Amino acid sequence: MEIPHFTTLQKFFHRIKSLYLRYIFGKTVNLFYSGDDIIPITAIDSSGFTSGYSSHYYSARTGKIRKHFLKTSISVDTDKQAITGFVASKSRVHDTRHAEKLLRQCHKKRKSRCYVLDKGYDSEDIHRQIREDLHSDSIIPLRSWNADHVGGTYRQEMVLEFDKVRYGKRQLVETRFAVLKKRFGGDLKSRIFPIQMKEISGKMIVCNIHRFLQFLVIEVFYTAKISFTLISLVIPFSWHSLPKLRPFLNSPNSPILTSLQECDLFIY
Repeated sequence: MEIPHFTTLQKFFHRIKSLYLRYIFGKTVNLFYSGDDIIPITAIDSSGFTSGYSSHYYSARTGKIRKHFLKTSISVDTDKQAITGFVASKSRVHDTRHAEKLLRQCHKKRKSRCYVLDKGYDSEDIHRQIREDLHSDSIIPLRSWNADHVGGTYRQEMVLEFDKVRYGKRQLVETRFAVLKKRFGGDLKSRIFPIQMKEISGKMIVCNIHRFLQFLVIEVFYTAKISFTLISLVIPFSWHSLPKLRPFLNSPNSPILTSLQECDLFIY
């Protein structure tokens, strides 16, 4: 087997259509859900991918700090840590402009009961879009809690009833951004904007696949290992061969009996 030429990925990103990458990304989102599952809380935040070949540390050492970056906003399921949507732009735009498009995109893929955003998204229009159009809860802190006048019905509601518990989940989207950049790079090697968008799509796809594999290990194999251990302890023995344990198993507060019944492994 020959090693592919170093331009193979470059040619791939030039030839593949962005629509296909979006389709693949949607399929990676569906890996985490079944049927009409609804996400309890979705967090949205923005960051940037720098464009260039040299690292940030090299640029800092040489005194030539790169200023250009692509602003990227993502939506994350705070329970499963899956990226459910993303929007990127070449120029620096306000967070609310990204949020309007991203909310429609991620809600179309998978509905959510609640959206949490930081104070950079504080806008009555964003509240109205989430509450009235998407029929979900919105939790967005005010830019200034000491303002003399707070306009907007939903923004006034944030002053009176701000859910700190659900808003605390917002930090998980920052965690997902940190993992995305650390594992798959925060730099874009492409020079042309359309190709840079495809590169970002590739990062989102790979990040979701990586998270799904972690999800399988934690939720499936770890649980299966526990179940297999209990089975190996229970199956070799019969009820009549354990006379010394009968009184203990007959006890209503027996931890062994409770564990076996919860796992449907108790044999009567």
